[in-house]
Amino acid sequence: MWKPFEPGSSPVDWCEGNYNISPIIAEFTNTLSNIVFLLLPPILIHLFKDYGRFVNPAIHVIWVLLMVVGLSSAYFHATLSLIGQLCDELAILWVYMAGLCMFFPKRYIPNIFKNSRKLFSIFVSLITLIITGLALIYPAVNAFALMSLCIPAFIFMIIQLRTTKSMRVYRLGCRCGAILILAVTCWLNDRLFCDTWLNLNFPYLHALWHLFIFIASYTTTVLFAYFAVNDERPQQSPVLKYWPRDNFELGIPYVTIKCYVRIDTNTDI
Repeated sequence: MWKPFEPGSSPVDWCEGNYNISPIIAEFTNTLSNIVFLLLPPILIHLFKDYGRFVNPAIHVIWVLLMVVGLSSAYFHATLSLIGQLCDELAILWVYMAGLCMFFPKRYIPNIFKNSRKLFSIFVSLITLIITGLALIYPAVNAFALMSLCIPAFIFMIIQLRTTKSMRVYRLGCRCGAILILAVTCWLNDRLFCDTWLNLNFPYLHALWHLFIFIASYTTTVLFAYFAVNDERPQQSPVLKYWPRDNFELGIPYVTIKCYVRIDTNTDI
């Protein structure tokens, strides 16, 4: 019963050497790199306060779940336990599903849900619960689900970028795509060519994956938050801005709105 909690019980072990730096932390760099998941979401919660108040308060669920991902990933890499692996993967799954419920283009919602985002979200939540249950029994199911679900999200982002009239949004989308490709490249190299990187004395590509995938994840959320308002509430005039300086496009992107119309809780968002 307690075997999944034991250090080293996970079948997954990354390229970084175990317990080389700390006697109590298995993969020190991979663990420490998750700090970005904890530092930036509180800033994003503040930057999206108007979006949450006047458009959709559920946006803050994404930022909180990203923090859960960081904590789960840090626990996994610190212990390499099976339960840590499951927490890490399931947290990622729930972030994805929350974004799917919130930002899936309403015009693509199947007719079976009567064009209701609420019914669609209930269905997605049930599917997520089923996948979560299966992942607890067969951990490989979760990895398959994550790989399968990321592809349509990337396709929808490309479709939305091709129709946007804002060059600022388009440029952010291009940077997001480039960072995502860089993140996947780091993950694959760490997984498939570990011996090569060990010979180069740089077994830290998975730590870079954490950094790049966090940037790609929150940037994707920013883009879809913009698309959601622009498609379904254009009268609120969404605006993409950057913090701390709006004219510096390598800062932290966020979405604010020009027309402050309080959300109607009876409206299907």
